[in-house]
Amino acid sequence: MPRPQLKSITESDKTSVKDSFKALRSIPRFFKEIWRASPKLFLANTLCRLLNAFTPVIILWVGKLIIDEILLQISLEDQDFSLLWTYVLIEFGMAVLSDVLGRIINLTDGLLGDLYSNASSEKIIRKTNELTMSQLEDPEFYDKLERARTQTSSRVNLMSNALTQAETIISMVSLIVGLIYFEPILIVILIFSIIPSFINEIKFSSHRYSLARSWTSERRELDYLRYIGANNQTAKEIKLFGLTDFIAKRFGKLSEDYYHLNKKLSVRQSIYGSLFNILGTISYYGAYVFIIYRVLTGVISVGELTFLSGSFNRLRNNLQGFFTRFTRISESALYLQDYFDFIDIAVSEAKSEYTPIPEKIQVGFEFVNVHFAYPGSEETVLKGIDFKLKAGEKMAFVGQNGAGKTTLIKLILRFYEPTEGTILLDGINITDFDVEAYRQRFGVIFQDFFKYEFSLRENIAVGNIAEVQNDEMITYAASKSLADEVINIMQDGIEQQLGRRFAKGQELSGGQWQKVALARAYMKDADIMILDEPTSALDAQAEYDVFERFIGLTDQKTSIIISHRFSTVRMADRILVLEHGKVLELGTHEQLMETPKLYAKLFELQAAGYQ
Repeated sequence: MPRPQLKSITESDKTSVKDSFKALRSIPRFFKEIWRASPKLFLANTLCRLLNAFTPVIILWVGKLIIDEILLQISLEDQDFSLLWTYVLIEFGMAVLSDVLGRIINLTDGLLGDLYSNASSEKIIRKTNELTMSQLEDPEFYDKLERARTQTSSRVNLMSNALTQAETIISMVSLIVGLIYFEPILIVILIFSIIPSFINEIKFSSHRYSLARSWTSERRELDYLRYIGANNQTAKEIKLFGLTDFIAKRFGKLSEDYYHLNKKLSVRQSIYGSLFNILGTISYYGAYVFIIYRVLTGVISVGELTFLSGSFNRLRNNLQGFFTRFTRISESALYLQDYFDFIDIAVSEAKSEYTPIPEKIQVGFEFVNVHFAYPGSEETVLKGIDFKLKAGEKMAFVGQNGAGKTTLIKLILRFYEPTEGTILLDGINITDFDVEAYRQRFGVIFQDFFKYEFSLRENIAVGNIAEVQNDEMITYAASKSLADEVINIMQDGIEQQLGRRFAKGQELSGGQWQKVALARAYMKDADIMILDEPTSALDAQAEYDVFERFIGLTDQKTSIIISHRFSTVRMADRILVLEHGKVLELGTHEQLMETPKLYAKLFELQAAGYQ
């Protein structure tokens, strides 16, 4: 069976050697962030590296002195080994010092890496909150987020490699000075043995990044397939529908495609690397033969032979390590640039002045010729919406799936802005208010609310997290949403860990989760309450009880309800019926039942189902 054509790297994903060098400009900014993570650790790490950089050349030089002293004492009749043992003691001390410095460097590298990883992850979380929903729901943007989020380990390794690189440079300079003093030609031989390997490494590092970048979305799909294929939350449907083979084959196909692309690149890199390494080995042994010849001709001493051969070998290893790390640094810098590109994503500039939000809503909301289409979509979801939601009124949004009910909620909450028209609150355009202060006036529960695997206390307090330790408020919210029934049957009560991810976690039923989520809406004394299909997992009686309480508790508060159960909807003061993104009907339950339109039709169909 012929192998399907693999996805190629697009021009926009290709990264050149020039791009790799450009990415290095991010390094100074990177080190500023590391410095902010812990100035003391950074200074300790740098000082230890500075001291450790000189230990190789000192140990080699002392080794030369030891050999020369041994040969001298052998040739003398009146031997005195005191200076020899002094040299040995010095070399021993330097070896111990180098080991201690190395351990301190490793320790501070790890601690700095942890601190920076924590700080950068927190920065990504906070940056994500600054972005609009349209940005977060854009697949191309999400790829940027994925690259920034998943390359934390690469950035930590970059820190260690970059600091090691600085240490290596100092060490190499000291070794080069020694070689130049005795045999300058060795430096020329060394450079010619290393440069080809360096060019090869830097070329393939840019290719590896290009491959990883072009496959960002596919790697996200691989992670998703791993998740749904081996997860307790999806296990029931996977078993019931026999999806294991389908998911495994899909994962296998995608992962095999990536494997073959990566294999092709790795084989090429390995072949070229081997050829250039042979060239380097030939150069090294050529230099070694040259040093031996100089000893045999009496130009240099045996001690100088050990110093030169040791220095040349160490310098060659240092240079190879330097260039190898340089390619890793340049590759990591490309990922680092992804991180900074994400952090630097422009957000709408905050206004210098905002209109104060009314302390008490007097008039209510008004939609004036509101149109809306999601970014990147040609389909207009809302088409000329006009209606008023009076202060203290309870309005239900009704309509078939896709009519635009939830989109209206997103516009009210300013997750998106209308593409045309305005939304007014007490006669003021809602865009004139500070968005954070504006959203604080809402208590909202969505149909797709998130099930946080926190404690029961924290899950309820999500609605007003500042009051997470306020037992009285949490108890009140739980009693009003019927979540107290859930608390009462938990072994650890309100402190019960939810979900199966952590030890002693307790999974809830769909209805129990919804009661907990509903409690979030009662956690703050919000002016405006919005329930977007929050009770779909409850039975009819439980939903009726929840909404009856909701109606009573939201007296004098502006409320919006979205529900497909008309026994609930009829509790609202007025009902807004949407069809194809337009307002079809608006009125009380009784008024809408008098006209044979969509609402009356849907109500009668549902009522017939209960007969």
